[in-house]
Amino acid sequence: MTDTSAVFLSELELLIRDSARKVAAEVVAPTAAERDRTAAWPRAELQAVAELGFLGMLVPEEYGGSGTSFVEYCLAIEEFAAADTGFATLIHVHNSVGMAIARLGNEEQKRKYLPGIADGSRIGAFLLSEPHAGSDTGAFRTSARRDGDSYVLNGSKQFISNGSEAGVGLVLAVTDKNAGKRGSSLLIVDPQEHPGYVVACVEHKMGQRSAHVAQIQLDDCRIPANNLLGEEGSGYRAVMGSLSEGRVAIAAVATGTARAALDAAVKYAKEREAYGAPIIQLQGVAFDLADMATRVELSRQFLLHAARLCEAEVPCAKEASMAKLFASEMAEQVCSDALQVHGGYGYLADFPVERYCRDVRVTKIYEGTSHIQKLIISRNLA
Repeated sequence: MTDTSAVFLSELELLIRDSARKVAAEVVAPTAAERDRTAAWPRAELQAVAELGFLGMLVPEEYGGSGTSFVEYCLAIEEFAAADTGFATLIHVHNSVGMAIARLGNEEQKRKYLPGIADGSRIGAFLLSEPHAGSDTGAFRTSARRDGDSYVLNGSKQFISNGSEAGVGLVLAVTDKNAGKRGSSLLIVDPQEHPGYVVACVEHKMGQRSAHVAQIQLDDCRIPANNLLGEEGSGYRAVMGSLSEGRVAIAAVATGTARAALDAAVKYAKEREAYGAPIIQLQGVAFDLADMATRVELSRQFLLHAARLCEAEVPCAKEASMAKLFASEMAEQVCSDALQVHGGYGYLADFPVERYCRDVRVTKIYEGTSHIQKLIISRNLA
């Protein structure tokens, strides 16, 4: 299919996209099915993409990163998702930690943590959700008590991507229980240096199996007071301020997965014959493919629009939620339709479309459920 999107991309954006596409196809995609079966952490694959700068995309060059724009970042994320949805998710979470430290950290924090994030020696994790609270961040209970030159963290964090492999974690914790949302702070935790960071379990999931998700227990986890990221009480505001970018990135994850499903469906429809001709010549199949292609293209164009708004620092909560809502809902439908095009073979693990269906489902849940996105959109219509 003709790539008309390239007309509106700069030379650098095209270069980064094509570089991500090449390494995703050559390094990530070949091992995706096996890692799905075994839930193996993609250590070698991460090292390969780190060497090309994709683990430090949002880290400034002076700290060892690539310093890419947010649009370039989303283009790369889509390419990795087309190869393996879970791989795209874990490198998105990792890069988000780098972005947060680059934005909010002091010079000492940046120099200590960002080079390791950029070269992949420190995998990043965001410790936000808790067993009883996900979208309702104001209901979090994990506490950070000041004790001299330290903070002592206690609480449970749930659904933590990269949590079991983390070399640096950002924890949202309550530092003043009487201050409401202004009583939460972000703190940097090093699981290797700070005892009390306990991996309670690594979850068994429906999809994205090599993108490990863990429950983390913080048991009297003592960290230096200078590991406070930003000002005390600014954690909730910092998390809310990064949600638009996170949601647009998940739109890129969903779109990349849908594109892979579409490509697989088109390929199969050209090869599979029925009634003496390839099934792509059957009007029912052809029309389904046309609908799928239209949805994927619309999703990509709108997520890039939202990404450019983020890059320009234009408030875009509504557009980011629209991008994620449309992309995630679209992707689930496109992956399901791709499986249908394959018929019975689509239901077999021998073909990748059944994995796409499992992997993409969670894009309607993480970074805010579809209902949360609709709530945000509706509140921004006035």
